[in-house]
Amino acid sequence: MRWGLIGASNIAGEWMVGALRAVGDEAVAVVSGSAERAGEFASRFGIPHALTREADLAALGIDAVYVSSTNDKHEASVLHAASRGWHVLCEKPLATTLVAARRMVQACAAAGVVMGTNHHLRHNAAHRRMRELIAQGRLGQLVAARVHHAVYLRPVLQGWRIHDRAAGGGVVLDIAVHNADSLAYLLGEYPVEVQAMVASTGMAQGMEDHAMSLWRFPSGLTAFTHQAFTTPHARIGLEIHGTEGTLEGDGILSQRADGTLVLRTAAGTESQELDSGNLYERCLQQFHAAVRGEPHTLADGRAGLRSLAVALAVLDSAQLGRAVQVDLGD
Repeated sequence: MRWGLIGASNIAGEWMVGALRAVGDEAVAVVSGSAERAGEFASRFGIPHALTREADLAALGIDAVYVSSTNDKHEASVLHAASRGWHVLCEKPLATTLVAARRMVQACAAAGVVMGTNHHLRHNAAHRRMRELIAQGRLGQLVAARVHHAVYLRPVLQGWRIHDRAAGGGVVLDIAVHNADSLAYLLGEYPVEVQAMVASTGMAQGMEDHAMSLWRFPSGLTAFTHQAFTTPHARIGLEIHGTEGTLEGDGILSQRADGTLVLRTAAGTESQELDSGNLYERCLQQFHAAVRGEPHTLADGRAGLRSLAVALAVLDSAQLGRAVQVDLGD
């Protein structure tokens, strides 16, 4: 497939260009509002075309776009791509409002193009193995989950994420969407109610850089989630607890194929063997399967809409100081 990259972003440069080439695809062009940034990005990664207008992609014979601009710009890019008949892989969160995200999903559906959300974590080996073990009933009845996703935001990323709320900044939109998708992938359900508290601990300006919340799911399972930009020494992980066993994933919530996974039952502790496959390459492989109309595990546009709905409910709960119902956006 031939791709246009919309946004000369860090994630595109560090992860997506290499992943595209690894699966046999081609990065044809990069689009940025800054001609200088587009040119520098294209030169650094050997991309033939550096553009400042998305409309100019039409002359290059592309098949799909990868959208990694700031969150507030996603909608316009996705609507334009749908109007051109291009498939879409969009970074999370899809947008800053449910209304915008819903328009994006509907436009792609109406155009008959695949829309994917780049929830890369569901493609790591730990998530895949956890889902298998849960489906096999190894944990018994599921009762609780804990997600520890408190990190330190690298200096190179300390721009709009901590200074620009309108662009979609703040730790909740950046990380809680991942946690919602991870749990939905593992459990097969999204929370229906959340109660949250957020704080600004010195890094972010005018928005949260730290959040904790409780989520209640339709099955009755409850989850605790913790997101932060300000904890350089925290351990990240995901746990699922059932009546017959517990899964503990340590260090698995990152862009790398890192971490360990153990299953604890009455019989003892079993370490799980995990592969080291690149998460972004697997995401693109699943994207290809979706384009071919084959079974896949890609997070589609609807999954992106729902994960955004959970994050927005977390923000609403923190602002209101009480539990709120989750509007999944459907």
